[in-house]
This record gives sequence, structure tokens and C-alpha cells, in this order.
Amino acid sequence: MTARAADRARYDRATAHLDAPLAIVDLDAFDANADGLVRRAAGKPVRVASKSVRCRALLERVLSRDGFQGIMSFTLAESLWLARSGFEDVLLAYPSADRSGFAELAADPKLAGAVTVMIDDVAHLDLIDAARGGGREEVRVCLELDTALKLLGGRVRVGARRSPLHSPAQLAELARAVARRPGFRLVGIMAYEGHVAGVGDSVAGRPLRSRAVRLMQAVARRELAERRAAVVRAVRAVAPDLEFVNGGGTGSVQHTAAEDAVTEIAAGSGLYVPRLFDNYTSFTGRPAALFAQPVVRRPGVGVVTVLGGGYPASGAAGPDRLPVPYLPEGLKYDPQEGPGEVQTPLLGSPTDDLLIGDKVWFRHAKAGELCERFGSLHLIEGDAVTATVPTYRGEGQTFL
Repeated sequence: MTARAADRARYDRATAHLDAPLAIVDLDAFDANADGLVRRAAGKPVRVASKSVRCRALLERVLSRDGFQGIMSFTLAESLWLARSGFEDVLLAYPSADRSGFAELAADPKLAGAVTVMIDDVAHLDLIDAARGGGREEVRVCLELDTALKLLGGRVRVGARRSPLHSPAQLAELARAVARRPGFRLVGIMAYEGHVAGVGDSVAGRPLRSRAVRLMQAVARRELAERRAAVVRAVRAVAPDLEFVNGGGTGSVQHTAAEDAVTEIAAGSGLYVPRLFDNYTSFTGRPAALFAQPVVRRPGVGVVTVLGGGYPASGAAGPDRLPVPYLPEGLKYDPQEGPGEVQTPLLGSPTDDLLIGDKVWFRHAKAGELCERFGSLHLIEGDAVTATVPTYRGEGQTFL
């Protein structure tokens, strides 16, 4: 029996009393993946990206482990909810225009002490000030550095279009604006190198593309390491008490951790290891989060139909954004239909052994987005469900 077949047998036994659709997290794999992130971070704390987890119980689990410290959140409303729930170090990774949220933040000393907000423009400071509504608490802010690699005098850009702040001078100028503005305190710098951390460099069947990606990433890492160090020096000249410099992502943990200027690493997808993280030379993880759909039809030889399953991930539309049929091995989509909103036909010889009511296990393309489809996660240890915990959706929280 292959390792994947053994996993299928475990998951089927563990959930035999449960009807699909359902979602699970294999805690043995989750914990092993957490250990792998800590090893790769080489002594620097890992800040957990909540958008890649979206489950308070699992955020608590990973933050109870040595090597993890703090949360990187994705909306201000989520940040405030987490802070009210007892999480004491929440870095909002994206700028916000949530005026009511800023009014809450500025009026509550507990929230203001726990949450750090992201800015990359003086206009963000203006918006926060206009939203205070009488709240006098000091707002902790972090500056975001644009990590994009610019070539040929800026005519070629590789990397996500995030912050407009690219040079040390630009970040230092905004740091000075924060320092001059009453009611704000600059505490950190963040830089997410998505073109390194979030792009696989070993794509099966595409050796030339894989080599090109590895070359690009090597150049990008060198350029960013030099520029990030210069940025930190420039900002520390304005704010010598800077608390943290955050960088990285699941695919670049060990490379970013090697930079002296970086004090902490961000990662989250590496806990669940969705299918988009199969194609890396820098690490290998164990799929920990899966969902099951029930077989509801057997239209003929070599085909079954499962309920639902059309859960595409965000990003540029393409086959790599689709969930992948994972267990039993050897299943594939009908190219004329793909995964459907209500039903999904699956092809392949394993279908002939599947009966009505059997479970087919899938992996989502991304990590936390799976939790937007399910209200709970069944936590599996060995071949038993040991707990069932709510996702954000299950707690009535749909932040985006």
C-alpha cells in the first residue's frame, strides 16, 4: 500500500460516521509542517499568516508551539476580532479603509496595544485621523516595502503590485511623516517577496520554465537582500526603536531568515500545504488540509459524479487554481466539464471501485480559502477524529 493509499484508508476510517461534504486537517501532518517551518526559520520567530489558516483553534495550536510568535492578519475587522479573542500581537498585512474599525481601534487601549496597521501612503494616516471619532489611543503602524524586482531601468517588473514604496529614501520619508504625526507610532517594516515565496520553481514537465524561475528568484533574492538592508538602516535612522522587520513567505523561509536585517518570518500556507506548494525545491511538506465530496452517481464505466467541488482559488484563472482530486489516486476531471458548482464528474480506472456514498478526497489550490467553503474542520490524529472546530465561516465571520 502506498503512503497516499494508507492516508486514504485512515481518513475514510476516521470519518466513516460523518457525511460528506466535509473538510479535515490531519494534525500529524500539520504539526510536522509547523516543525519544518521552524527549522527553516533558523531561530527567527515565525509570524502566522491567518488568511492561510482561517480557524482560531488552529491559530492557537500553532502559536502554542516554540518558534511561532504573532499573527499576520488580512482585514482590520479580523484583526480587531482576533485581538478581542485574546491574541496579543496582530499585524494587519494590508492597508485598510475601514473607518469604523479605526474608530474602534483608536478608542480601545487593549485593541490599540495588540494591533499594528499597515500603511504605505500619508493618505492612510489622514484616513485614520479622520476616522478616530474622538479616540485618543496611539495607533501602531508598519510600513510596507515593495519587493518587486525591476530590470531594464524599470521597464520590466517581476513581483506583485503592492506598496509604492520601493527605495530607502521613500520609506524614510514616510517614516518621518509618521514621526511628525501625533497619535501614531512606527513599530515595523514588512516586505512580502511573493515572486520568490509564492512561485514554485520545480514545475513537473516544465524544466525550462523551472530553470528560468530559479534564475529569476536567485537574482531577486540578492537584489532584495541588499535593498531591504538599506531600507532598514534608513528607517532606523528615523525610528531607532523599530520593533520588527518582517519578511518572507512559505516558499522562501530559509532564504529570508538568512538576512541579518530581517527579525521575523511570515508563513501560513506551509501549515496546510495546498497543491500550489508542491512545486518547490526549497522544501517539501505534507498535505494537511483536505476536503471530501460524496459519490452520488455512476454514469457509466470509468466515471463517477461527486456532489459539488467547484472551489477555485483566487489569482489569475487557470487549471492551477482548481482543486485536485487526490484520493483515491488516479482520478481526473472531465475536460469538458471540470469541477462544477453542484456536481463534478471524475474519470479514471479508480472510479470503477467507488460506490454511491463513498468519499473522494480533494486538495484545494490554496490554503485558507478552503475554510470559506466549510463551517468546521474535523481534526484527525491517527485514524480518528479527535475534535471538530469551527472555521472563521463557522463562527459567522466572513471578512472578505
